Amino acid sequence: MSKSPLDAFFIGRATAEAVIDRIEDTVSDVLSALGKFDAEQREQVRIFVETVLEKAEQQKGAVSKEDSDITPDELQETIDNLRAEIAQLKSELQQYRDR
Repeated sequence: MSKSPLDAFFIGRATAEAVIDRIEDTVSDVLSALGKFDAEQREQVRIFVETVLEKAEQQKGAVSKEDSDITPDELQETIDNLRAEIAQLKSELQQYRDR
């Protein structure tokens, strides 16, 4: 009878240690997955920004090659269109982040 409480104590202790080990492994795996996801998202944003900048440079080069006069109304229309595109991209980016 004296061994029964002692055995129960060590079994309980071993069980608690095993549960703690499993929890630590699970938390570690989750944090690793979150870190990987964050890194992938940052890379996607970086690639997106590079693509946008490359397209902007191409368009800038195309406009300067045309060597044509742009009226103030055309310039304002272009600015308004760019603002609308930026607003749309911000909205899409926010939706993407919310997923």
